[in-house]
Order: sequence, then C-alpha cells, then structure tokens
Amino acid sequence: MIPAPGSSDVRVRFAPSPTGMFHVGGARSALFNWAVAKQTGGRFVLRIEDTDASRNKPEWVDGILAAHAALGMHADDPTFEGPYYQSENRGKHQEAARRLREAGSAYFCDCTRDDVLARTGNQHSGYDGHCRDRGLDEAPGRALRFRTPDTGETQVVDLIRGNPVFPNDAMEDFVVARGDGSPVFLLANVVDDLDEGITHVIRGEEHLSNTPKQQLLWAALGAEPPVWAHLPVIVNEKRQKLSKRRDKVALEDYLAEGYLPAAMVNYLMLLGWAPGNDEEILPFSEMISRFRIEDVNSASAFFDLRKLAAFNGEYIRALSVDEFIAAVGPWLRAPHAPWAEEQFDAAAFAAVAPLAQSRVALLSDITDNVDFLFLDAPVEDERSWTKAMKPGAVELLADVRGVLAGLEPWAADALKDAVATTGEQHGLKLGKAQAPVRVAVTGRTIGLPLFESLEVLGRERTLGRIDAALARLAENPPQAPVQ
Repeated sequence: MIPAPGSSDVRVRFAPSPTGMFHVGGARSALFNWAVAKQTGGRFVLRIEDTDASRNKPEWVDGILAAHAALGMHADDPTFEGPYYQSENRGKHQEAARRLREAGSAYFCDCTRDDVLARTGNQHSGYDGHCRDRGLDEAPGRALRFRTPDTGETQVVDLIRGNPVFPNDAMEDFVVARGDGSPVFLLANVVDDLDEGITHVIRGEEHLSNTPKQQLLWAALGAEPPVWAHLPVIVNEKRQKLSKRRDKVALEDYLAEGYLPAAMVNYLMLLGWAPGNDEEILPFSEMISRFRIEDVNSASAFFDLRKLAAFNGEYIRALSVDEFIAAVGPWLRAPHAPWAEEQFDAAAFAAVAPLAQSRVALLSDITDNVDFLFLDAPVEDERSWTKAMKPGAVELLADVRGVLAGLEPWAADALKDAVATTGEQHGLKLGKAQAPVRVAVTGRTIGLPLFESLEVLGRERTLGRIDAALARLAENPPQAPVQ
C-alpha cells in the first residue's frame, strides 16, 4: 500500500522514451505518480529512457520536459528529481548482467529464431531452453538469457490488480542482454529503479506482463521488488486503445489547440479514478488530498473529447477577464489571426472579451468569434449567407440600415430595440430579424451577442457592411421564401 502522508521515503518514477510527441496516456501516468509523491511527501523521479539511439531525438526530450512543466511538474518544485538519462547508466546495466552470469542466474545462448523453429516446429512457441546447460562463453552474437525457475510461481503485489500470480514454468528464459552486449529494457529498467531507490512503480497496464520477469530480476540481484500499480488502458469512443496512428494523442496538440493545462490535469486525473461525491471539477491540490492509487479502477478509461472540451470551458470561465485576455493572446496574433497586426484593436477586444469568455470552449475558438472586429470585411461563409438571406432580407436590411443611420445613442439596448421594432414591421420576431443583420456584419450565423458586437464595431463600419450586403443581394437576389 501507499504509506501515509509525510512518508518521505516514497520514491516514484516516470520513465518515458523520447521517440515522439508526449502521449496523453503518459501524461496521466506521470500525474498519478506526481499525486502520490505530493501526497506522501516523497519524490517524483523523471527518467528519460534514451537507449534506443536510432529513434531518440533531442527535440522529443525537450518536449517531455516542456509537457511536464506545463502540467506543473518541474525542477523548481522540491518534489521533482531529475531528469536522469538511462544511457548514462549503461555501465551499471552491464555490471548487473555480469553479476547475473557469475551467479548462474543467466547464461549465454547462440540460438537464432530459425534454430528454435527447427527444433520445436511451432512458430508461436517461445524459447526452448536449448542452451541452458551448454556452458557457452561470452562471444559476439551470443545473447545473455535469464534462467527462469522451473517450478513455483511469481506473485505480483499490485495495488490496482490485486495480487496476480504467474506460473514460473510458463515463462521462457528471456534475454537480458543482446548479442552485442547491450542490456535490454527489462534489465535496464530494473537496474535503474534499484539505482534510483524507487519504492513504487506506477505505470500502464501494458507493462503488467513484464512484471513477473522484472520481479525475478530484482530477486536475482538481491533486492526486494517495488510495490506495483498498473493503470488501466485509455480507449477511444470505439473502445480501442488510443493509438497515435489513429487518434489525437499528443499532449502538445491539445495545448496548441487551446486546452488549458489546469483543465488537462483535472481531466487526466479522472481517467480511471474518481474523487467521490460526484465531483469532477476540482483543483489539483484537492485531488492530491483525496487520491488513493488503490481506488483506481482496473477497467479501461474512456478518453471523451466532448467531456474534455466541457471541462476546458469551465476552466476558461473561471479565469478573470485579464487572465482570459492573456491566455488567448497567442490566437490574436500571427500565425493564428487572419488580420494584420496593425488592424488589431486591444481596446475593442477588451470590450468583447467577457462576452467571448462565456462562450468559447477552446482558447483557439476566440479567433473566429472576434475576426469581424479586425478584418476590413467580414468572412464569407456561404452556408451562413444562404441560411440568413432569404426573400425579404433586402427590404429588412434596408429598413434596419435607415433606422441605424440616425440612431442615438449607439448602444446595445438601443440597437436591439431598433432591430426588434423593424422586424415587427416585417412580421418577424427578433430572432429572425437579427439573422440577416448578423451575417451582413459578422459573416456568420453564430457568434457573440449581436448588439453588444455592433456597439463595439461602431456605426460607420456597421452601416458599411450592411451596404455591402445589400449590394451583393442586388446582384444575386435570394430565392427561397422566408421561413
């Protein structure tokens, strides 16, 4: 079990490989480890498993560090330790392999896959132990295999899965060092955990099958294994495991779209665990106090994009207006913004920011919501135009334009009353009457509250856009009747 708060001897780790973007499943694993370290007063160790030189890239390491920092896990926090690099521990990996060989726990093997197939006649069978007692010496091309027990069983103490038992005779003698002498993942992982004093290994379910082998290695190296906890797999709406080939899985992509880090933390913490009392929107500090790794569900966790967006909207609305303006800043500039830098009016944006904040689910949504303020002409959305500009729109817009030309004051309430009154004269309720005005001025049928938008846009630009819409309607009159 996880010791009580204040047990500073607890050491957990997260050990990603720098071979691609930072997976949201990895982010969930890191956060669960971080929560345990924070809760117990222990340490969170970040280890970069960078021994696959053919696939590792420095930018992926930078991405891992940046993603951790974005989620609140960084070297400025005393809970954080590292990053350590597995490649720097190669000498200790080789020393461990030597110790296993000298103790009789491992032996050299020169069998190829074809050799095993020729002996067994079964391409699905594992290694048959042919070299166990041949007494081969070390030589190029000879792998080092661990000698698994012939009898008995290996029990894994897992805080989420119970205590699964693995028969030893079902495990083949597995490779711990390749023919070139380089240790494989199973051994390097154990040696690193031993070297870093890891007490609890909290990782994805896909590693459970490796655990009895690693536990045997811990024992062969004369150490007590850590406490294990294997987290449930994360699946998409089709209940398929999230895959980078099929699903959007990179944390960087979500942050780039305008998901707030705090919202991501909150949502990822709920993938397999619940704080109770039907509460879901909680600050991480509160989650830490409630989190128990033993309460994590072993069933698959559904990555619900709609729910994540809803969470993000809640976090956006919880910002102060100034915080919101700062957060959406990147989406108000190139390359995201379709307007030139000199066209942006900070005062105009500040006037509509509270309206936008209550409506956007992603920070990136802000651009389409406010582009009408900064572009010379509204965007051309044919679907919106066709939907709003029905027969009768010309007459309505002309009358609205006439009223607005002399309207005083130019204020949201007065604008609303003017459009409502004009609409009544055409037998239309406000919702129908304002639709052609909205599309003429903003280009879209959906957006910020219309009359507050017109107030900020100003009389001259509003009338100019209505005039442009009337000119376009004169060239191409609407065909369908007003509904």
